[in-house]
Amino acid sequence: MRLTRPLLVRQISVCFAFSLVLVFPMLSMAAQTTGAGGEPGSFISTPPDMTYFAVQGDTLSAIAKRYTDKTRNWTILGKRNKIDNDRTIPIGTAILIPLELLPEEDSEAKVIAMTGIPSYKAKDGSSGNLALGTVIKEGTQITTDKNGFLTLSLIDESRLSIPSNSQISLTKLRKTKYTGSPRTEVNLLQGKLESRVTSLVSNKGRFEVRTNLAVAGVRGTNFRVGVNEDGIANEVLSGGVAVANTTGTTGKKPDELLLTAGKGNIISSSGVGKAVDLLPAPVMSELYVLQERPTLQFQVETNPDATGYRVQIAKDAEILNVLAENRFKDNRFKFDGFADANYFVRITAIDKAGLEGFPLVKAVTLKARPEPPFTVQPKNKVRAERLDFAWTEASGAVAYHLQVAKDAEFKNLLIEKNEIKEVQFSSDRPADGNYYWRIATITQKDGKADHGPFSDVQKFAVLPVTSLAPPSEGNGNQLSFNWASEPGQKFLIQISTDAQFSKLFLSRELDQAELKIDRPQAGTYFIRVRSTDPDGYVSAFSATQKITIQQRWTSGDGSPINSGGAAVGTNF
Repeated sequence: MRLTRPLLVRQISVCFAFSLVLVFPMLSMAAQTTGAGGEPGSFISTPPDMTYFAVQGDTLSAIAKRYTDKTRNWTILGKRNKIDNDRTIPIGTAILIPLELLPEEDSEAKVIAMTGIPSYKAKDGSSGNLALGTVIKEGTQITTDKNGFLTLSLIDESRLSIPSNSQISLTKLRKTKYTGSPRTEVNLLQGKLESRVTSLVSNKGRFEVRTNLAVAGVRGTNFRVGVNEDGIANEVLSGGVAVANTTGTTGKKPDELLLTAGKGNIISSSGVGKAVDLLPAPVMSELYVLQERPTLQFQVETNPDATGYRVQIAKDAEILNVLAENRFKDNRFKFDGFADANYFVRITAIDKAGLEGFPLVKAVTLKARPEPPFTVQPKNKVRAERLDFAWTEASGAVAYHLQVAKDAEFKNLLIEKNEIKEVQFSSDRPADGNYYWRIATITQKDGKADHGPFSDVQKFAVLPVTSLAPPSEGNGNQLSFNWASEPGQKFLIQISTDAQFSKLFLSRELDQAELKIDRPQAGTYFIRVRSTDPDGYVSAFSATQKITIQQRWTSGDGSPINSGGAAVGTNF
């Protein structure tokens, strides 16, 4: 949220200063400081100075005029180089010229990574959308949208990362003449800015981030500045930043606070908040390093001090080329729309004050294609003479890879088939027990087989087959059928005059594993049964049994005539 408090701008001025102080010895001879000579008339960068090698006839005033545009600066050069007066200097003498005295000239920044559609408005009023490689000049205002992200590179390889819903203005984008030492000032108008500033030793540059309440001036520091409802959030990841409240304190020493690495604070209208420890980097399981589903999912261990998390997906370990980012209240995060590739995820925890902690950065691989087919059967249980597997047809599939194992980790494989051309497979029934299966799609890519990830593991139990016992003929006038059962099962038994069961003689649902019927007329019959478990699982029909009922001999009262313990004329 952008702050619009004009009174606070007049009342509060908070200054940041880099906490590292480098001490350079003042030697009597500049050549001793540089440690080397040079061609007369040449110069080299030797931060915090530029070293110039005098030519014939050079004086301090001439050198000051030539390189600092001000003749009167000869006295500063005299003190810096231990030269008492403006006399002729011997040819080749090394003269130190402080970089602060060098005039400035225009510099530039370049877009090196972006996502979304970030826009710009230049100093001359022109505007448009940014693109990779765009060169940006001083006075340019940059805005990122809801899904936008932008990284700028300065001439000294410093980086500015501008996340979504942010707005900055490059109010000063210059460099020193001759040495190119950067002089950069960024005005953060809305959102957040992360700065990775090149070391002080390398260029003696200056870098400031300003807001309506504060200014941060640092060198050699990785820090973040954000504008929120409570004020300005500052988070130091490396280096150090000194903050001071200078509210209307003419003639008074301002309150100062040193933020070292791992510290942060909030600057508000009431002043500079105290330094607090940034939250540690979140902890994430290695299980998320390889992702095999199109939706990227991450989960970190819960931190009781965190009120939320900021998550970014990038193509590089430095998180410069950010592809997506979002904030989450919970510790589980999801992102869609990514192609199979290698990525990096950066996760930071956010504390109650709104300060982001140290980041967790992990390399992750997404390999979710070709996607596995949906599994059809078996599901949960099998009560059949054979194992029948079935799955949906996957687009572009040239084959399927089926695995069946006795364990969920698939170390003890029972079936391994990786050249199945159909969407089904049948095998012999294994012993009763628990088993696991999964299926993967194989396609062709660039002339090679492309094996996709396996489907979710399906567990199933092989249970006793529902099967009929041979029927019995009770008193000769009834047939009795029974079969093995388990508590709570229900059954459907069917008797038909044809093997396809298209001409049903009987179809009956039972709560018990027994059926008694009057003896039918002579003829050929087919019988089968299936069970329904208490949990709703319906088995396959049992193997079909064939029954032949023949004409019988009976006595005068209609009872069958038995011979050898069976009714004459009966054949099962």
